[in-house]
Amino acid sequence: MKLNITQRNKIQPDPFIFDDGKKLYLYVTGNEGVDTYSADTLLGEWKYEGISASFSGCRDYWAPSVIKIGNTYYMYVSCSDDNTFQHMHVASSQNPLGPFTNDKCLYDHFSIDSHMVESGGNFYLWYAQDNLESDKVGTRVFVDRFIDPYTPENNPKEVIVPTFEEEKFTPKCNDGNEWYTIEGPFWFKEGDWQYVMYSGGCFMDDTYHIGYACAKSSEEDLKKVDFVKKTDNGKFHPVIIKNDFEEGTGHHSVIKYKGEYYAIYHARDYEAENSEEYVERRTARICKLIVKDGLITAQRFKDSV
Repeated sequence: MKLNITQRNKIQPDPFIFDDGKKLYLYVTGNEGVDTYSADTLLGEWKYEGISASFSGCRDYWAPSVIKIGNTYYMYVSCSDDNTFQHMHVASSQNPLGPFTNDKCLYDHFSIDSHMVESGGNFYLWYAQDNLESDKVGTRVFVDRFIDPYTPENNPKEVIVPTFEEEKFTPKCNDGNEWYTIEGPFWFKEGDWQYVMYSGGCFMDDTYHIGYACAKSSEEDLKKVDFVKKTDNGKFHPVIIKNDFEEGTGHHSVIKYKGEYYAIYHARDYEAENSEEYVERRTARICKLIVKDGLITAQRFKDSV
């Protein structure tokens, strides 16, 4: 089901949902800055609020996330400038709509798809970066502890790696080169279990999917938790992938709303046959998640949840 976005000419790649108690916010990828939406209820109308973050000299703002610490909101987002390609930044604001300022580049290398969380009084950034030394070269999920919201320890742990051919970037994306993609991490805990959901495959076509790894653990130091990728007896087993009404299902975030879990993800409608007007439009979608005892299943509907 598509979120009820009132401004229909917008797209919402890489949607991150944030609940500020009285209002909900959605932050998405944008060329000139981070596009931002708000809503009073999850299934109500989502209003476009404009750009909440845009840094001097930067462009192509990918996959933002937001956390509130005390009375301050911190945004983690990757962007590019004339000398760098998609390095992770942090910025802060006293308002969830921004403007997010006082930006700082966190890493001196390609680093995308943030999710900053708090556990045991410490802060941990989940994100994706390249590993060029593996037999499956490509992006993987890492976690790094932070000294404070602006200061990483710079000692990340690799957590989720590609293991399936379905996680390969296809020729449509990568000119036929061998490259694997695990990205878009989102961590949460429920009961005795911790979960890291992620995206894999190629965002441009129908290989893109959402999977997860989990661990039955009360360990609060997230770098010590050993997450195991969920499979079907060793076989590829995504939570969300193309179905009969949408494809390109991928990068997402999770919210527990009124006692139930939901995934907010992007996808696109199938191309209409013989249509000369079709363009790719990754728009924000929503589905219920059933989360219990180390298992996640998705309940997807075309028109309602």
